[in-house]
Amino acid sequence: MKSLNRRQFLRDLGISATALPFLAGLPSITGAPAPQKRQRLIVMFSPNGTLPGEFWPDKEGEGIEFKSILKPLEAFKEKTLILHGIANKVQGDGDSHMRGMSCLLTCDELLKGNIMGGGGNPAGWASNISIDQEIKNFLQSRPETRTRFGSLEFGVAVPDRADPWTRMSYAGGNQPIAPVDDPHQMLGKLYGRMKDKESLVSILDDVRDDLKRVSSKLSARDKALLDQHMTLVRSLEQDLENADKQGQLAHPVPQIDPSIELVNDNTPEISRVQIDLLVNSLANDMARVATLQYMRSVGMAQMRWLGIEEGHHSLSHDPDDNKDSYAKLMKINTWFAGEFAYLAKRLSETPEPTGDGSMLDNTLLVWTNELGKGNSHTLNDIPYVMVGGGAGFKMGRTLKFDKVAHNRLWMSVAHSMGHTGLKTFGKTELCEGGALNLV
Repeated sequence: MKSLNRRQFLRDLGISATALPFLAGLPSITGAPAPQKRQRLIVMFSPNGTLPGEFWPDKEGEGIEFKSILKPLEAFKEKTLILHGIANKVQGDGDSHMRGMSCLLTCDELLKGNIMGGGGNPAGWASNISIDQEIKNFLQSRPETRTRFGSLEFGVAVPDRADPWTRMSYAGGNQPIAPVDDPHQMLGKLYGRMKDKESLVSILDDVRDDLKRVSSKLSARDKALLDQHMTLVRSLEQDLENADKQGQLAHPVPQIDPSIELVNDNTPEISRVQIDLLVNSLANDMARVATLQYMRSVGMAQMRWLGIEEGHHSLSHDPDDNKDSYAKLMKINTWFAGEFAYLAKRLSETPEPTGDGSMLDNTLLVWTNELGKGNSHTLNDIPYVMVGGGAGFKMGRTLKFDKVAHNRLWMSVAHSMGHTGLKTFGKTELCEGGALNLV
């Protein structure tokens, strides 16, 4: 059903604009003649490198044996692909954290600028579009894959500041995209503006009659999906109300760089709310591409919910033989793995709206970092863990490369999403050899 005809159909039913986000992705409304496969991509970021000895499997090939940090992914072992030996080879201005973050998805040099990096090396924003936005633009250019937003950028505990350490998504050169890390704001973006954030007037109260009226026009599967949307949004509203009562959701704005940056103690709850919102938005086909950014490069998050008072970045600089710091970094990285596993779990238990199986079967999750190891600031062996389906990659194994440029990896992801016309991405000379064969 064409967009104009769909709008006319909904107007004829007396449906308000407020109700449209709940109905936009349902096959009964879109008029899809048959269930259609929906390929999705979600990129999750966590900062400050990893602990290689606790992260990389000892053996290459099939039959992954997870080390300590990746143990939370045990339930998804057969759907996991671990890529060892991927390197960010982009050179130029900026320190390793800056290039690690703002070149992570753009694969090209930073622009000249006056943002001072470590060691007195200044730079500006990234000079290229990021791969998530490149894929979004491709999908939005085709009527059969076009969605309301195209992409959604979620954040968790991203400080209220703008610099190359805080941005990984770019609409183009010198065009950073800020992640939304306030669940209230994201809920309002997805389902309509809320007049009063503090009292949180219910969205569902405004659309209940409309949804009840259109429900009789839906298939049994779409009725069930609509019920899931409504239940989740109601639950999210309640979670946000409770969080407001417990403490402020906003993260303190650092007055000076980053040694005093604090992360709100509600971060674990905010993380789960954001993940639930992300899954819900994709289930309703508001976007096919999403990013989930935790903190920022050089982040000094104090993860008191893990019993850790020191800042994450400071801990990542300590030598490996500092057993106390090592144990705390283990806790931090394992917590991130747990959030990645929760995202996979939520997708796995959500039925695919347009066909058999779960949403995870048609979604590729990628968890990565701006550094390979914190205390060496290396841009080699960047962690890349993929979970899910939809890309056609052969999962359930570990692949080891020899310092392969990450440009080639993102080309593979783009090709898996149907964007096969992408022959290079980022710096052309780093694309030699073409897209990696992960099939």
